[in-house]
Amino acid sequence: MKLYPLFADLKGLPVLVIGGGTVAERKVAALLAAGARVRVGAPQLNPALAGLADAGTVAWLDGGYRPAWLDGVWLAIAATDDRALNARVAADAAERRLLVNVVDDAALSRFHVPAVIDRSPLLVAISTAGAAPALARRLRETLERLLDHALGALVTLAQRHRPRIVHRFPDLAERRGFYDWLYDGPVLSLLRRARPVEAEHAVLDALRTRDAAPAKGSVTLVGAGPGDPGLLTLQALRALNQADVILHDQLVGADVLAMARRDAECIDVGKRCAGRHVPQDHTHRLMLAHAQAGKRVVRLKGGDPFVFGRGGEEMAFLRRHGIDCEIVPGITAAVACAAYAGIPLTHRDHAQSVCLLTAHGKDAADTLDWHALANPRQTLAVYMGVERIDMLTARLLEHGRRADTPFALIENGTLPRQRVIAGPLHALPALARRHKVGTPALVIIGEVAAMAHDHAWFGELLSHRPEATAARVACAEPA
Repeated sequence: MKLYPLFADLKGLPVLVIGGGTVAERKVAALLAAGARVRVGAPQLNPALAGLADAGTVAWLDGGYRPAWLDGVWLAIAATDDRALNARVAADAAERRLLVNVVDDAALSRFHVPAVIDRSPLLVAISTAGAAPALARRLRETLERLLDHALGALVTLAQRHRPRIVHRFPDLAERRGFYDWLYDGPVLSLLRRARPVEAEHAVLDALRTRDAAPAKGSVTLVGAGPGDPGLLTLQALRALNQADVILHDQLVGADVLAMARRDAECIDVGKRCAGRHVPQDHTHRLMLAHAQAGKRVVRLKGGDPFVFGRGGEEMAFLRRHGIDCEIVPGITAAVACAAYAGIPLTHRDHAQSVCLLTAHGKDAADTLDWHALANPRQTLAVYMGVERIDMLTARLLEHGRRADTPFALIENGTLPRQRVIAGPLHALPALARRHKVGTPALVIIGEVAAMAHDHAWFGELLSHRPEATAARVACAEPA
């Protein structure tokens, strides 16, 4: 069946829904959102529909179906579980030349209700002509991830200035070029960043010039998360699908890069503890050069750009050189790795605070407040600490952290090869050596780390749980 796609303006128009259950409730909600005057015909209404009727939001036609219900309405929806009744409604509507939809019955329907992506006033509808509505919903989920939520504001802005645009660009090809600029240029980015006044000024400035301004380059600092591509945010996915150039860290895996636009240029600017090392100023120059060439650049960083990721330095550099810069946060390693190891970073009985720190760098031992870090009832999440585990353990014990404080060492967190080594703090260096732990790895220290022994749910668990620690944590659990 081939359908004619149609968007109906139902504002202020009477429409009929026959049925008083959950399915009818969903149809009524969508019609009310479109501004229709809804009549509901049914012997009984569920509580939600009854509430709408009591409030006067819908008109209730009480009792069994009568063909007269169809008089004066613009379209009808049959949402009962009685196919014979639905067939009667469809036949009566056909006699009146009314469009009718029979829920889950394509053969009786004269119109179909599609799966909708709503970026009002932009609407994207997907229909399978009633053949596979579940597939339409899956396609909708895919498009939801790709379509920027700022597109609605962009369409509204274009709608408001449409007379000016048509007057300014009477030639259709030039007008299309202007709309391309609206989408590819700075306007959509400004709307995404909640700067509607600046976006409007950009449109007006472009309309005053002879030609639309050429697209300016930009850089988006994107957090790729801890490694599992399923933990990318929707905004990160959209940025990857719009990027011309992607500058990525060594910790960004192939599975994440595979989700980027296929023709994007990918450049590895990772820093490694041993081997090839890309200086930070070289990364700065690459971002600047590509952005000044008018390209959309994504600086893709493991975890979150602003948590031990030099995102602050890169943002400041770009701002100094007049480059538009957006930030897309990512799930940082402490949050993700702890969750995948079954460890809550805070717990009302064990930890009222969390400290994120790095033991990386030769001056780390001298700049950290070890006395404060040794205090109990807090969780320490140590980034890039594998190579300095001996120092880290010694300093904490030296400043009063208990030797039996639980730890969890999470290697390759959120990835299929994840390992969790759990035990008491005093044994941390020896266990790390015994299991040959490598990077990337995160260390969690504190009472909450003991929960990994029982609650780690992903990857391999290597548990070294002393009985004393187990008993002490068990006693601390609330009754």
